Amino acid sequence: MSFSSLLRINSALDDLLARVRPLLAVVQNGRRGAGAGVLAGDGWVLTNYHVVARGRSFKVTLDDGASYQAQVLSRDPEVDLALLGIPANGYPAAVFSEKEARPGEMVFAFGHPWGQRNVLTGGVLSAVTVARTRHGEIPVLRTDARLAPGNSGGPLLNAAGEVIGLNAMIFGGDQGIAIPASVIRTFLDMAHKS
Repeated sequence: MSFSSLLRINSALDDLLARVRPLLAVVQNGRRGAGAGVLAGDGWVLTNYHVVARGRSFKVTLDDGASYQAQVLSRDPEVDLALLGIPANGYPAAVFSEKEARPGEMVFAFGHPWGQRNVLTGGVLSAVTVARTRHGEIPVLRTDARLAPGNSGGPLLNAAGEVIGLNAMIFGGDQGIAIPASVIRTFLDMAHKS
């Protein structure tokens, strides 16, 4: 690979980070735990159910440093998604991809692993598969983009900066699992209607 190709890749990653960073939040659950969240519309922060499952009070800190007390608006343990409400408007909202994710495409996981803010890791979408739940199955994305505690609730992005999934867990030590955008859109539609 030529030096100019590397410079173009670095420039593209800088642009991706600059566009996505304002969409990422820190979600604290009132205990020692913290995860990530994604701005999903005015006053809405999307995260994993397991990030908020045991908490009693929730604080959301945005990229600009503003912090808000949050309330749980909707949660679904079956698909490991939760929607928080904060009294904040005028922030950008994530774009959830309409395209089906394809194994082999480059992906980027964004979050706060081990409490380090705004860490971006990259990898490949390894598989689009299913996970068994108590009431059936849901689609999941598997990736080798490195995840750690604190990545939960953060976005899994394609090269265009669209959210293709929400990082949910580490599987087998070397694979990350994300909830796909199609499941997220359905969850958000149901939350919007209620």
